[in-house]
Amino acid sequence: MSVLVKICGLSTPDTLDAALDAGADMVGFMFFARSPRNVSLHAARELGNHVKGRAEKVAVTVDADDATLTNIVDVLHPDLLQLHGKETAARVSAIKQRFGLPAMKVLAIETKADLGVIPLYARIADRLLFDAKAPRDATRPGGLGKPFDWHLLEGLDLSVPFLLSGGLDSDNVAEALRITCAPGVDVSSGVESAPGVKDPEKIRAFIRAAREAKVPA
Repeated sequence: MSVLVKICGLSTPDTLDAALDAGADMVGFMFFARSPRNVSLHAARELGNHVKGRAEKVAVTVDADDATLTNIVDVLHPDLLQLHGKETAARVSAIKQRFGLPAMKVLAIETKADLGVIPLYARIADRLLFDAKAPRDATRPGGLGKPFDWHLLEGLDLSVPFLLSGGLDSDNVAEALRITCAPGVDVSSGVESAPGVKDPEKIRAFIRAAREAKVPA
């Protein structure tokens, strides 16, 4: 089975086209003011319309309240909500019930102990995404270009699909997939020329590298 690829933090039509034309399965739009990849509701509407069913649209939020989520859902019509904050399992469940959309919960990983919450969220979320834990002084929880020890995920047996994120790029994605056997990967800063500035060639190179990776059966 081909590895699922998500390109996150897209904010312009040309870079969105680069991701879609290269075969991205998911395209992510960031709704978080402190992120250099943040998009306005107006821009999200235009970008969402531009997708035209060529990939799944993912709305990326961080501890958003219901009013904020309502606005995002109304303009983007996402296929999936990515919850990248400190949302509890109960909050994930409430969001799914209120908006009738599948949810992907991001879990920050640094040590083996961080894997302990996986069963709790796996019972509720439709997907999980494993990202590196942000430093204490970070102003945002992800998109920092920082990897974690992929060996922590070796032999992971989950009841829901998961994506691997954190410091991935075209040079290391094959190794990350070899170690984790992840069914999907997510990249943002690894396909940028500067924070928030996506590079079409890096997008194409990443998707190509992920597709060509030899993932153990």
